Amino acid sequence: MSDFQQLVLKRQSCRDYDADKPIEHDKLVRCLDAARQTPSACNSQPWSVVVVEDPAKLAEVAKATHQLGLNEYDVKARAFFVVLEEYAQLMPKIACLADSQVFAKGDLGAFTYALTLAAEAEGLGTCILGLFDRPKLRELLDIPKSQPIFMVVAVGYPAKDTVRSKVRKPIDAISRFV
Repeated sequence: MSDFQQLVLKRQSCRDYDADKPIEHDKLVRCLDAARQTPSACNSQPWSVVVVEDPAKLAEVAKATHQLGLNEYDVKARAFFVVLEEYAQLMPKIACLADSQVFAKGDLGAFTYALTLAAEAEGLGTCILGLFDRPKLRELLDIPKSQPIFMVVAVGYPAKDTVRSKVRKPIDAISRFV
């Protein structure tokens, strides 16, 4: 099994962080540096990130992610990556056929996943959060209303080293070779 396959199998949604262990700033920067290498349509790179590591803001951001009784474990996260959608500049011959943002969501998903894999490689746990109070996050982080918030990624050192078994559909249920 390759190192990459092992990394993919080890990466999981972390829901229990070591609240007493801060994340080294350099590790967050390395995660961003790795994720920015993600391929994107027409090399548009339709992402930017607000990195929340200020202890005074962590609790407020965590509270803004608590929706429907979910995500309450992230109060122990020691950082958040707030992934924003940027305008995707497509090549003119493609832009005349499709909306400029047609590929952006896929590109943002790939970027977010790369961010979580990079964090795993740094020994950090992550959880991608899709439910959050967008107006509250905008206010807390000074994000303009015109700026779409794609996802929030909670980050921290896992409280336990346990890797859970993954239940996934078998290859023949998701693929067809021709």
